[in-house]
Amino acid sequence: MANTTLTTQHHLLVADITDDIVLTKDGGAALVLKSSAVNFSLLSEKEQGALIFAYAALLNSLSFPIQILVRSRRKDISNYLKFLEGEEGKQTNPKLKGLMSSYRNFVTQVVKKRNVLDKDFYIVIPFSPLELGISPLGIAKQILPNAKRAVPYSREYVVKKAKIVLYPRRDHLLRQVGRLGLKLEQLGTEELASLLFKVYNPVGDYNPEGNTEKKDVQTTQN
Repeated sequence: MANTTLTTQHHLLVADITDDIVLTKDGGAALVLKSSAVNFSLLSEKEQGALIFAYAALLNSLSFPIQILVRSRRKDISNYLKFLEGEEGKQTNPKLKGLMSSYRNFVTQVVKKRNVLDKDFYIVIPFSPLELGISPLGIAKQILPNAKRAVPYSREYVVKKAKIVLYPRRDHLLRQVGRLGLKLEQLGTEELASLLFKVYNPVGDYNPEGNTEKKDVQTTQN
């Protein structure tokens, strides 16, 4: 059987991003909300209890599925260290210069030993192809390897129907999450593209004007 060369894009469920909506190859869609955060450990016991109660109320209010995504990555402090080094070089007082050097070394060691992480929090609201009227068998055909993916609706129609379903759900979450003292912000098309690129290319830099097709890892199927 002849070999077939495939790029990583072939294996991803994402088909396109348009009008701030992620479209999937099975006919589904999703919008993504980025959430602010709160340091739970710094709250008083009473405040923690109130926050837990509000979070439970949020979950109980949902009549639709959501996905909570926590993205962790090692904190990059290289720019901060360069800033400290520059300020240290400007110091004429030997004692202050020594203190700044000690502080810079301290920060470097803390990050190395404790593996300080940056965390981003997202809520994904999915739109199922079932809500579009595609049968479960039709969905299976869209995600099977080597299947000819052809959703029986135009892209414009899918986006229109997805917005009708997703926007009320988004607005409901905005209200409920606001009671937790948090803020949600819907990611736009460019932000979604950047996020997906960074998830699948953790060591690469996102370039919206570049051709990422050439950078795809190629696999071979027999």
